[in-house]
Amino acid sequence: MTESRVASDADVLHDYIARCSNWGRWGDDDERGAINFIGPDQIRNAAALVRRGTSLSLTLPYDARGPQSGAFRSNPQVLTTATGLDYLAGEQDPLPAGWGAAKGFGYADDLLVMHTQAGTQWDALSHIFWEGKMWNGRSAGEVTSQGSKANGIENYTARIVTRGILVDLPVLRGVDSLEPGYAISVNDIEECLAAHSLEIRTGDALIVRTGFMAARRGNWGDYAGGSAPGLSLHTASWLHEKEIAAVATDTWGVEVRPNEIDYFQPLHIVALVHTGVAFGEMFDLDALAADCANDGVYEFMFVASPLPLTGGTGSPVSAVALK
Repeated sequence: MTESRVASDADVLHDYIARCSNWGRWGDDDERGAINFIGPDQIRNAAALVRRGTSLSLTLPYDARGPQSGAFRSNPQVLTTATGLDYLAGEQDPLPAGWGAAKGFGYADDLLVMHTQAGTQWDALSHIFWEGKMWNGRSAGEVTSQGSKANGIENYTARIVTRGILVDLPVLRGVDSLEPGYAISVNDIEECLAAHSLEIRTGDALIVRTGFMAARRGNWGDYAGGSAPGLSLHTASWLHEKEIAAVATDTWGVEVRPNEIDYFQPLHIVALVHTGVAFGEMFDLDALAADCANDGVYEFMFVASPLPLTGGTGSPVSAVALK
C-alpha cells in the first residue's frame, strides 16, 4: 500500500471523527453516549407500537454450538454442577451448606463459562480505543484487569428500551443474504425505510438484517471475524445526524469486512468511540424478519438490556421485539 493511500485513509477517518464526535455533548463525565437520546418520550412512543401482544426473541442460544471459532473467543459452556443423577444416587443427602437432611428434596445447578461477547451482545463504550482514548476522551488506561473504571456496560442496563426499526436488505434486494464484503450504504438504508413508509426519529434503534447469520447458521466457518456484509464507514455521518441511539445487526462486527480503508473496524472508531452509538452484534433477526414480512409492520418496541456487569466491556443480552 502506498504512502499516499495511507495518508488518504487517515484523512478520511480523521474527517469523520471531527464531524461525528459527541464528546462532551452530555457532559464530561457521561458514560452512556447516544443512549442519552432515549428518554421518556421514546419509551412511551415505543410502548404504543405494541398492538398484537407478540414477543419475538432476537437472541442466539448460548451454547457450545455457537458462532465462535476459538481463534479469538470461544463459545459459551454451561457446566452442570449438580445433576438429577446425583440426586437419584443419594449424593445430595444430606444437603450442602449445613441445610440438613434432604427428606426427598433435590436440585440441579450449573455454571456458565463464556466470553461476554461470545453471542448476541452489546459492545460497551469501553470496548474500543483510538489513539489512547475511549468514549468521551477517557483514557484507555481506565480499563484494567479489574474491569472498566469508566464506560462499563452497566451504564446501558435498563436503558435500551426504544423504537426499533428493521431494515431487511436481503428481502429488498431479492436475495437470501448479502454477500461478504457488501458495504451497506445510506442509500440502501433509506430505500428500505421508504419501502415501508418509515422515517428515523431521535433515539431509534436501527436493526439491520443482512441474512448472513441465516446463511451460516449451523456451519459457521469464519462467520466470527471473517469477511461479511455490514454497514459502510460512510454511514457514520448519517448515524450522527439522525441521532440514532443504537445499531444492531446479524453479523459478528456490525460493519463491512474487509474494511473499506486501511484501518481495522473504522466504523467502530468513529461511531462507537466518538459518536457513542451502542453497537449490538450477532442478533438473531430471522424470526423478526418473517413476522414483519407477514404483517407488513417494520417498527416495534425494542427491549434489549444487557446484564449489569460492573466494569464489563460487553454483555450478553436477551433482546426482544414487541409488536
